[in-house]
Amino acid sequence: MDFFRRGIFKNMGLKLLSLFIAVLLWLAIAREPKAEVAITVPIEFQNAPDNLEISSESIPQVMVRERGPAGVVHDLGPAEVHAIIDLRAASPGEHTYDLSPSKIRAPRDAETVQVIPSQFRISFDKRLTKQVRVQPRVIGSTAPGYRLGDVKVDPEFVTIAGPEKRVANIDTVVTDPVDASGVMGSAAFSTHVYVADPLVRLSSPSAVRVTVTTEGRGHTGH
Repeated sequence: MDFFRRGIFKNMGLKLLSLFIAVLLWLAIAREPKAEVAITVPIEFQNAPDNLEISSESIPQVMVRERGPAGVVHDLGPAEVHAIIDLRAASPGEHTYDLSPSKIRAPRDAETVQVIPSQFRISFDKRLTKQVRVQPRVIGSTAPGYRLGDVKVDPEFVTIAGPEKRVANIDTVVTDPVDASGVMGSAAFSTHVYVADPLVRLSSPSAVRVTVTTEGRGHTGH
């Protein structure tokens, strides 16, 4: 009993003061005028399978209507309100997901009253990685009396990754333009590789080295 008495009555003044402040805060919030705001937030995907890729080019944002004490909801933004979709059971193909208020995470004193749109559809595909050839892109006029000879790129191949059907359609990627104007002999350029499909990405750094060799027009080669 002495233990409980010491636990309960120790610092009783501070405990009562804390309780008094908490009640005042609750009363202030309870008496504050109610307000409603609309916030546009991105959809957050959680627990996506490691071997799956989103193959839809556009993912909608959602408008969330939040109601609560004016001082609370007026300060809300995308950092405080989250639209959560669990992809744990996702598989290749098209899937429709519901965006009910229960899928929205917001501060405790805010109430989600509507989500627009209430549904959205998204496509998935298996992830594929593939090595493709790098195609150097050379522009510009060579120096007078010279013609373009050999063009080499290092590395010759890069690895790309993304939705299986998208990756399967890509055999080459191109470099940014390399201007060979005025090159006499050999010159090396650092540039980057570009993948045209927005859903396909490089698995390695995009920087490559392009070496351009020009030779005199009278050169016959070997």
